[in-house]
Amino acid sequence: MSETLKVGLAGLGTVGVGVLKILEGNKDLIRQRCGRALEVTVVHARDKDKDRGIDLGAYRWADTVDDFFAHDDIDILVEMIGGSEGPAFDLVSKAVEKGVHVVTANKALLAEHGFEIASKADISGALLMFEAAVAGGIPIVKTLREGLAANNISSVHGILNGTCNYILTEMQETGRDFEDVLAEAQALGYAESDPHFDVDGIDAAHKTVLLGAIAFGVRPNMKDITIDGIRNITALDFMFADELGYAIKLIGQVKLNEDGSLYQSVEPCLIPAENTIAAVNGVLNAVSVHGDYIGNTMSVGPGAGQEATASSIVADLVDIARGVKGPSFGIPAKELQTMKVAEPESVVAKFYVRFLVQDKPGVFADIATIMRDHDVSMEAILQRGDETSSPVPIVLTTHEVSQDKIMQAIALIQNKLTLSSAPVLFKIENII
Repeated sequence: MSETLKVGLAGLGTVGVGVLKILEGNKDLIRQRCGRALEVTVVHARDKDKDRGIDLGAYRWADTVDDFFAHDDIDILVEMIGGSEGPAFDLVSKAVEKGVHVVTANKALLAEHGFEIASKADISGALLMFEAAVAGGIPIVKTLREGLAANNISSVHGILNGTCNYILTEMQETGRDFEDVLAEAQALGYAESDPHFDVDGIDAAHKTVLLGAIAFGVRPNMKDITIDGIRNITALDFMFADELGYAIKLIGQVKLNEDGSLYQSVEPCLIPAENTIAAVNGVLNAVSVHGDYIGNTMSVGPGAGQEATASSIVADLVDIARGVKGPSFGIPAKELQTMKVAEPESVVAKFYVRFLVQDKPGVFADIATIMRDHDVSMEAILQRGDETSSPVPIVLTTHEVSQDKIMQAIALIQNKLTLSSAPVLFKIENII
């Protein structure tokens, strides 16, 4: 394996430039560890004339997808264009069809088209590698696909979006509300000017679907995941969560139920303060996996950024150079299953519920009665306010109950009582 591997880079944003810097700056170390050199031969981006702070003169420039493959000078395509459609999809599809290996950080592309692309790669013999697509600098794809390959996985939980984790951490530590902290995150560059993909849970959902595909051998499908973001969390919820002994985190989870169905979700959850993942703050990511032989494992690290993401991309390049082979999602694409999807209403969990009510006699008794009539057993109850303050919050946590029962109870409470705002409902997840 002494021949040089030729690499084409599509996308020269922050991460693409980071990959070039690593491949150039550590080329001797990489050659030593791989047994062969990695040489960038062709590059592509939307703007050829943009100043990226690096010299691109040594590389062939491709203006189109056809230009990219016009010469026999690419063994591996590194795709960093982004997006689930358009040039990214066209480049990756053509590469695997031609037998060219692909390394990508594009979680949206794989969450939407991963099964199709992996099927083509299996036929041509191309490798599809995507360590950088999930949790940035944490090698969780390799961990699931290789390190835990001997285990039956029962659950995967993760903090998978650094922007949301930063916002929630600041809300918890400062007592400020969402909009205020979001504006600060945008000013600091932690959040995009249009934060929809992050704060509404889409980015984390893409990553969760990919983790589920590897852990449970299922086809990645965004239609199978329940998604809720962090916009409805208030400073009031953090105050009550802290008093009850919890942190609030946006959690991506994939869990196998006793009936064989698979529950996939991204949603805010209350996490017991003693859980390790509750202390993962700022822009860090974390992933917890439970396997039948390994038990619980926890990985923590940077979830994004030029260095972390570029490092994961180069790690995939090193694996290819070393001759490491294997199916994209841990098993051949043709063996990926379409499992029964667990409906959110069927999930059994503990819950946190917050009501804002008019402070009138009998309100609390009415809530308690309706909960009892729907077989919802309450674990803790907090009420704040007096006759001089209205509305007042009432917070309760429950013992384990199916989500449909508690939602039916909440719907009846909304109909019967005068509420100042919609009730807030979060799961309580014990993630060791």
